[in-house]
Amino acid sequence: MKAVIEANKYVELTYKVIDRKTGQVLTMVEFPLGYVHGVNEILSPRVMDALEGKSEGDIIEVHIDCNDIYGPRDEALVIVEAIANVPEAYRDVGTAILMENDNGQTKSFLVTRVDSRTVTIDGNNPLCGREVIFKLEILLVRDATGEEIRYGGKVEPVPDLNNCRAVPV
Repeated sequence: MKAVIEANKYVELTYKVIDRKTGQVLTMVEFPLGYVHGVNEILSPRVMDALEGKSEGDIIEVHIDCNDIYGPRDEALVIVEAIANVPEAYRDVGTAILMENDNGQTKSFLVTRVDSRTVTIDGNNPLCGREVIFKLEILLVRDATGEEIRYGGKVEPVPDLNNCRAVPV
């Protein structure tokens, strides 16, 4: 009988986040992501709940309206600035910029568009306003060790460096 995902089980999985409207893969984890179920929450609560009771080899899809998590898009958080006013280090799409308001509160913005005249930065979460599908493939389910439960994931053995020798550079 296959082990099922429940509290204190070590789980490895991969997943993709797919935009439900366009079918575009927004992000994916190609290498197994390991965690101890019930000890740490590595994905949204809805996804973690959907994993409960599933087994190695299962592939599941969880539909999520990101407005429930991040709220609706706020266009006031989208800023278009003349490129001449933006330091060169912030002119690449995907660059994160930590900004601070007059009250000292910080918020992360992301450069989402750059053209010859302007740079657009967006303070909305990239999933804000989208409906997505988390497609998860469960690769491994087993009892977690006491150490894994304590740390919330796989604990790798420490390499023995006693017999290592220095290599000249």
